[in-house]
Amino acid sequence: MIYKVYYQEDMKRNPKREDTHALYLEAPTEVEARALVEAHTDHNIEFIEAIEGDTLAYEQKEPNFKLTEFTE
Repeated sequence: MIYKVYYQEDMKRNPKREDTHALYLEAPTEVEARALVEAHTDHNIEFIEAIEGDTLAYEQKEPNFKLTEFTE
């Protein structure tokens, strides 16, 4: 499953919509997607959304679409 993870780059600042970023991640479950991001970044996760079907096809057309892969 592909997940879109909305996050703030810094855990110390209050979240602002203007500073929200997103990354795309492949993981078996939302819980595992969250665990991967938390283990490999200092991002403040706001929301994780599963994307598939037409939504995934739309997101893949965006120039910034890239699956993030974390190395152990």
